[in-house]
Amino acid sequence: MPGPDVRADKNVLGEMSTEPTATVHSGVEAKADRKLTVLETHGYVLGRTIGSGSYATVKVASSDRHNCQVAIKIISKFQAPGDYLKKFLPREIEVVKGLKHENLIRFLQAIETTHRVYIVMEYAENGSLLDIIRKDQHIDEVRGRRWFRQLVEAVDYCHDRGVVHRDIKCENLLMDHGLNIKLSDFGFARGHMKPKNGVYALSETFCGSYAYASPEILKGVPYRPQDSDIWSMGVVLYAIVYGRLPFDDTNYTQLLKQVQNKVSFPREPKVSADCRKLITKILSPLKVRVKIPQILADPWLNPNQPAKVDESEAPQENAHSSKDEIKSVNIGTVTYDRHLEEVK
Repeated sequence: MPGPDVRADKNVLGEMSTEPTATVHSGVEAKADRKLTVLETHGYVLGRTIGSGSYATVKVASSDRHNCQVAIKIISKFQAPGDYLKKFLPREIEVVKGLKHENLIRFLQAIETTHRVYIVMEYAENGSLLDIIRKDQHIDEVRGRRWFRQLVEAVDYCHDRGVVHRDIKCENLLMDHGLNIKLSDFGFARGHMKPKNGVYALSETFCGSYAYASPEILKGVPYRPQDSDIWSMGVVLYAIVYGRLPFDDTNYTQLLKQVQNKVSFPREPKVSADCRKLITKILSPLKVRVKIPQILADPWLNPNQPAKVDESEAPQENAHSSKDEIKSVNIGTVTYDRHLEEVK
């Protein structure tokens, strides 16, 4: 979910192309009273804004080239931090170019000008998982199982290719026309992370969102990003079935204590014992945290019969789940641009 709204890049439509009008795609007609914008020369006509952050805006566009609607992420070089432009953005483009999976948002094109970078990608027309959770309050386990399996398979695909996402959260899980999960926003992703001689490289970039961050990230120690991606998926699963986040991210000190304790569950809504057990196995200390093959083989993801709520295993109320405090725990309070560098 986007955090505090910041002004969008309003000059996008006014940036002129240095390319001659004669090279314009046949589906875009030049107007006599002005030159074409950079995007128009590539066959894109911008539409409404569907997301914004502190230095980027995402707009829908119609595309003659692809004969469909696309999403275009517009990054302002003036507003974006230098390390993002020099390190994270080139890495994002490099990473997404090599990925092709049915549950990943597909990269189409990158266009760079003096003032902006445009990333053209597949448009997921049904919003995000966060939107659906807000609408439905929580997700039933039948839909939740399907969507969580799609997420796990997408992340497994990335990890197998040495790519770690490092910012998995409900607002980065988009929905296509068939209501299938599409993992998006590889802004903090990193490639070339396959193990060498059985040894995994550690990461020291502490990025992402507080509420989805693993204990090792919150502690600020070098961490294995594959394991942190798994933790984030556990937070997503909790949010799917309960409609709220498991940890209160409004206080860093309390958050650090919560993630090091065994996760607890509210009494409502009713969630099956198998689902709660899987969440517990994922949101566990690093030494015993499950890996992706174990998640894919878990009974909850492979039910022989409909999962039933085990009434003898009554879940405990979260220590921070009073009515007043639920507002701060509820999934709607996740901050889009709050990064862990700010914790220090």
